[in-house]
Amino acid sequence: MYTDPIADFLTRVRNAIMAGHRVVEVPASKLKKEMTKILFDQGYILSYQFNDDKVQGTIKIALKYDRQTKEPVIRKIQRVSTPGLRKYVGAKEMPRVLNGLGIAIVSTSKGVMTNKKARQENVGGEVLCYVY
Repeated sequence: MYTDPIADFLTRVRNAIMAGHRVVEVPASKLKKEMTKILFDQGYILSYQFNDDKVQGTIKIALKYDRQTKEPVIRKIQRVSTPGLRKYVGAKEMPRVLNGLGIAIVSTSKGVMTNKKARQENVGGEVLCYVY
């Protein structure tokens, strides 16, 4: 039993990248599925597949690497808001990750989205993680 499923998701992805794996499998939840879709839409992962065969189900994520240098596309994936210290921001104080080159995944009242989309829709929320 783990207390922070989002941190577990990010750690599994980070460890798979550091080990050079092509595919990583994580337990599924609605929030993790939305985060995976955002990572795919922003070009940080190659593909994903949701398997709902069991009670909880799993997410298979194909990681993306550079063709020439074999370097991973995700340089850093970092948890921001933790169960012990939640980080909430308004639409005006939305963080810019790596001066706009990275993304922050934010859980808002209109769903899970990137910091850029949250700024466009003028909503604030809980900053889940930074990816660059």
